[in-house]
Amino acid sequence: DTMATEKLESAQETIDRLVRTVPDHPKPGIQFKDITPLCANGPGFSRIIDALVEHYEHQDVTSFAGLESRGFIFAAPLAARLNKGFIVIRKPGKLPGKVHRYEYKKEYGSDILEVAEGLIQKGDRVVVIDDLIATGGSALASIKLIETCGGVVTEACFVIGLRDLNGAEVIAPVKTHCLAWY
Repeated sequence: DTMATEKLESAQETIDRLVRTVPDHPKPGIQFKDITPLCANGPGFSRIIDALVEHYEHQDVTSFAGLESRGFIFAAPLAARLNKGFIVIRKPGKLPGKVHRYEYKKEYGSDILEVAEGLIQKGDRVVVIDDLIATGGSALASIKLIETCGGVVTEACFVIGLRDLNGAEVIAPVKTHCLAWY
């Protein structure tokens, strides 16, 4: 059986093979990392979820918080596989009912993230999940939001990390876990 002897492709190799770089999107000078070909490839997408499961299966985690919207793609199946909660972190006005909100400054202006009240309890151990970390702004805002709800962010996890933009330093002391660094 050739499958048994074939070396399992690493998460980094899968990402290298299936994530497309789109130059000058959404503006000149940006090298956009497009995860949609990865998500469209069943074995590749499964390999990434498996890598996340392997990393978190023995950690003390209450829930996984996915950042709108690409963070949902990875946080939901990971949470389901580990029988943990899945929390959505949304842009303003998307969630019904009462919300906790956190406003943060961006390069131009500000933005807001929200989470529904009552989903994160005092002492909950939460992992923040998104597709990519660049400057770390939205990741840091999500960490602050979870902390205002009483949660403890044990780690921030990304499929892709862009080293030159220093996002991991921005969110320190929260630990960053990336499947692939560029």
